Amino acid sequence: MRPESFDFLQKYLNNPSPTGFEMEGQKLWLDYLKPYIDEYFVDTYGTVVGIVNPEAEYKVVIEAHADEISYFVNFITESGFLYLRKNGGSDPLVAPSKRVNIHTKKGIVKAVFGWPAIHVRKVEQDKAPTIETVFLDCGASSKEEVEQMGIHVGSVVTFEDEFTVLNDRFYVGRALDNRIGGFMIAEVARMLKEEKKKLPFGLYIVNAVQEEIGLRGAEMIAHHIKPDVAIVTDVIHDTQSPMYEKKTSGDLFCGKGPVITYGPAVQNNLRELIIETAQSAEIPFQRAAATRATGTDTDAFAYSHSGVASALISLPLKYMHTTVETVHKDDVQSVIQLIYETLLRIEDKHDFRYFK
Repeated sequence: MRPESFDFLQKYLNNPSPTGFEMEGQKLWLDYLKPYIDEYFVDTYGTVVGIVNPEAEYKVVIEAHADEISYFVNFITESGFLYLRKNGGSDPLVAPSKRVNIHTKKGIVKAVFGWPAIHVRKVEQDKAPTIETVFLDCGASSKEEVEQMGIHVGSVVTFEDEFTVLNDRFYVGRALDNRIGGFMIAEVARMLKEEKKKLPFGLYIVNAVQEEIGLRGAEMIAHHIKPDVAIVTDVIHDTQSPMYEKKTSGDLFCGKGPVITYGPAVQNNLRELIIETAQSAEIPFQRAAATRATGTDTDAFAYSHSGVASALISLPLKYMHTTVETVHKDDVQSVIQLIYETLLRIEDKHDFRYFK
């Protein structure tokens, strides 16, 4: 990876971008993307769209989502402890002893998820932490002191953990789901510009908001753009570490390439074009099966307006929705290359219908 790309990746991943409050991360992403696009727009809720060939009638989307799971302050006790509500699929099980940032108009307030020491708990009666039992300690001794810090019900809380590299092979951090996707589609745009590739269609590079609460940003922007094709990238579970059931979760590996999904929302001819592209370009890939839905923004695009030929290229990831989400460097490059090569194979007014 070129140094400039790596620097952006670190900065982008370290910047908080909680669901519904993605603005600062979106600004970073757009600033990086601007040299590689012709124009852009931002919708009402903060989804950012960079466009190449905006005058073209036929429209192809490449998409990721920008938001990360987080918490809201929900209750402040008289003694100054904070109880929370989840914003997206946050996991209270990983919360105890973690450091957090509470976002206020006065700036960041530091806090920790407190937890009673093992010495004072009846370990045989221990239960897994839940949203009702985890709490924050911001160093205050009263509700009034908490409020003086600028904290109130509705204040957003994100984990403090930042990006690192593990064994020179893996990228590790919070919110790789799915800002690593935003990084990858931005790199595709950069490669197209630097390689001077002229696409016969309009390319819409979409970084959508509010995926973690139900694909909401993708729903809105799909109706706005009305694309003909959508290639979505998100993360998928690596199932090799302990406690995964491969019979239900599949047999997927970090380091063995992008994952191409089969399922009702995935348009078969577009998926086959992606597979043929991978085989032709000698890009390793894996396969996964979805059920009724992929659970990603693919579903929102596929079923928007009159139907959009949509496909999903996923990045294998360990430890989803924790602060140590982990992906393999080679897979990141392979996803970028696969999207790039696939775009070069899509024709103007490409007809993906199953029969005519």
